[in-house]
Amino acid sequence: MTDSPAPRHEAPVRTIAFVQYPGLTPLDIVGPLQVFSLLSHLAPGYDTAVVGERIEPMATDTPLSLVPSHTFETMPDPYALIVPGGTVPTLAAMADEKLLDKLRTAAARSEIIGSVCTGSLLLAAAGLLQGRRANSHWNYRSLLAEFGAIPVAERWVRDENVITAAGVSAGIDLALHLVGELAGPDIARRVQLFLEYDPEPPFGPIDWAAADPGQYAPQRRKNLQRALADHPALLERLID
Repeated sequence: MTDSPAPRHEAPVRTIAFVQYPGLTPLDIVGPLQVFSLLSHLAPGYDTAVVGERIEPMATDTPLSLVPSHTFETMPDPYALIVPGGTVPTLAAMADEKLLDKLRTAAARSEIIGSVCTGSLLLAAAGLLQGRRANSHWNYRSLLAEFGAIPVAERWVRDENVITAAGVSAGIDLALHLVGELAGPDIARRVQLFLEYDPEPPFGPIDWAAADPGQYAPQRRKNLQRALADHPALLERLID
């Protein structure tokens, strides 16, 4: 009599979950989501999800609306949790304790916590960047310090299990970097190839010397006032 073969145990699927809330910037979520969606096709064991409070169309800061695939309750413990950013709606979400609490709960069960653009301000407002090196959109990066984070001007910043990207398009770079960590550089290069991600901006690289936050401080102040008019204590803390 021979022993029966031991049952095979498949490795659990690692889900990369993106947080959706009203008013976010579509490229912040769609760019890196596309990267990880390709990863799920090229490497077994990975999946993607978009989580929100409800599964219904949500407005963005463009005419496009997006619909989450899951709620926080049906996707309670993703492998990675990534928060996209935006402008006034994202700044207003810094005072949304219901959303911040969901971020804290999901982040506590995630192996990797990330953000794109001003999404890092939501992580910071939730207390998840205390003492961490982090980045955001260049015009809002300084606000991170008000929540105990250490602002860093890099395309993406990794501090232990937290990774934060600069503004908007930097989310694609962050995602490719993470694909390289998770599945290796060969898979990451294939993803980059299939996306044909080979930027050649028609006006050349950004002149960072001309990107003076002081020049844009009045607009930043106006956006904060619009977003946080009902939260004067937080507004006073963040305003110039």
